[in-house]
Amino acid sequence: MSINPEQLRYSKEHEWLSAPEDGVATVGITSHAADALGDVVFVQLPEAGSTVTAGEPCGELESTKSVSELYSPVSGEVTEVNQDVSDDPSLVNTAPFEGGWLFKVRVADGEGAELLSSAEYDAFIAD
Repeated sequence: MSINPEQLRYSKEHEWLSAPEDGVATVGITSHAADALGDVVFVQLPEAGSTVTAGEPCGELESTKSVSELYSPVSGEVTEVNQDVSDDPSLVNTAPFEGGWLFKVRVADGEGAELLSSAEYDAFIAD
């Protein structure tokens, strides 16, 4: 049984993407990534209105262990960032699939097809 929600898609960089609603999808990091990072103490997110590119860094997550780059799973325009996570980065650890989401992006046409299903992501992290 997967701990990763089946309705989401996943990148090999350990980000998740919700199904777009009116062309806008939500992005976060997986619980696997949050566990590997340790206690997240600071997040640097892309700015609303900026453009992100699939597979390219668009921010940083700083934990008590290290600093890791945040990669966008799709290309598009950032429509919103989660101010709650900026104010309380621990949400990334405690609720990575709910309140710990990072940003919303207007997904460019044709983006996201290469992302993994929940089962595929489970197999990827098991290796």
